[in-house]
Amino acid sequence: MDQIKSVYFIGIGGIGMSALARYFKYLGKNVAGYDKTATQLTGELESIGIDIHYEDSIELVSNEYKHKESTIVVVTPAIPVDHLEWLYFKESRFEILKRSEVLGIITKDTYCFAVAGTHGKTTTTSILGHLLFESGVDVTAFVGGVVENYQTNLIGSGTTVTVVEADEFDRSFLRLSPNVACVNSTEADHLDIFGTADEMLKSFKEFADKVVDDKKLYINESVDFNGVKVGFDEGCSFRIVNIKVDNGWYCFDIITPKEVIEDVRFGLPGHHNLSNALVAFAMAYDYGVEKDLLVAALASFKGVRRRFSYKVRRDDFVFIDDYAHHPTEIKAVSQAVHEMYGDKKILAIFQPHLYSRTNDFMDEFAQALSTFENVILMDIYPAREAPIEGVTSEKLLSLVTSKGKELVAKNALVDYVKSFNPEVLVTIGAGDIGEMINTLKAELE
Repeated sequence: MDQIKSVYFIGIGGIGMSALARYFKYLGKNVAGYDKTATQLTGELESIGIDIHYEDSIELVSNEYKHKESTIVVVTPAIPVDHLEWLYFKESRFEILKRSEVLGIITKDTYCFAVAGTHGKTTTTSILGHLLFESGVDVTAFVGGVVENYQTNLIGSGTTVTVVEADEFDRSFLRLSPNVACVNSTEADHLDIFGTADEMLKSFKEFADKVVDDKKLYINESVDFNGVKVGFDEGCSFRIVNIKVDNGWYCFDIITPKEVIEDVRFGLPGHHNLSNALVAFAMAYDYGVEKDLLVAALASFKGVRRRFSYKVRRDDFVFIDDYAHHPTEIKAVSQAVHEMYGDKKILAIFQPHLYSRTNDFMDEFAQALSTFENVILMDIYPAREAPIEGVTSEKLLSLVTSKGKELVAKNALVDYVKSFNPEVLVTIGAGDIGEMINTLKAELE
């Protein structure tokens, strides 16, 4: 890395890619890149001096990034095979790496905490990075979301400790070198990559085996691996007890193998977030961070953009936005919303993400969405995929049993929500629905 002067990103606007771009910028490297469209994230990168263009053109790549001896190229896995810039760098024999390969290089030379699981990776990584940073650890955390405390997806600039999301997509997490790791969930997902749930589970086991010491592998109580069990059940080494809700805060005690820590406070709604907070706490606690520092840091954590993010929080109207794109995640959002606002008029808007995922979990999505009394479905966001015959939002909607349900086009969404006049609005999905949030907020306020 010392020999590298310039880093060029193809797909720089991705949440994981943009964190790496910030990291290299902070290291003093030349950083630039391409993305298909301008977003809030690309705007934030440009504001710190990173040059980005939105047309696939070799002519728009500055000359300083055309010296292969001093430049590496980082590409998103979703890059099309006919992308002109990618073809140029490939044919010119540049060093081309995936994001996971770059993280693998970085983590090899640091003490690495890796957070894995089909659910909860981003929130757990954010909490763990926040706990370590606030406690004075020399850490850099690469986060798959923008952390509200810092308004960035990169926490810290340390060179001793790293915290990374261990992404199962494309088996990327097998390139990491974790000293400590957790596995929050092994529920089936990304079956377009793995083929079967058993093949996905094999990859998770292979990742878990990269941690040599079982005492440094933290396992959610729902996961059948060897390691330090974390959760709510009596058999867990770290567990949460005596949960109360106080003015929007969870108040609880944590039982550790050494002691009981009382009067802990955490501000993110939902038992899934309590579970995420607990595993992050356990990892930092066993690393040696003082409990009082950890308790204070947990209380100060503000959350992650698009993870149960409050966009409006008034007595007469609440607007919550969440990245949930799997049935289990939608159920977790529903549990949290109904725990906090069960007596209110709630409207949920869901944009399915990927034809393959919608097809694989059609019935499960319908069941999860049916926990809301009123549901709007948008068209499926295709991302990297071509349509699959018969897999549509209309079909999904037909299986939803909610009292109020509608399929609404993107350009009609604002008017529909206004006419419905909800007391609580929840937007859910991993597609471009996130780019509509500010418009919705402005119109509804």
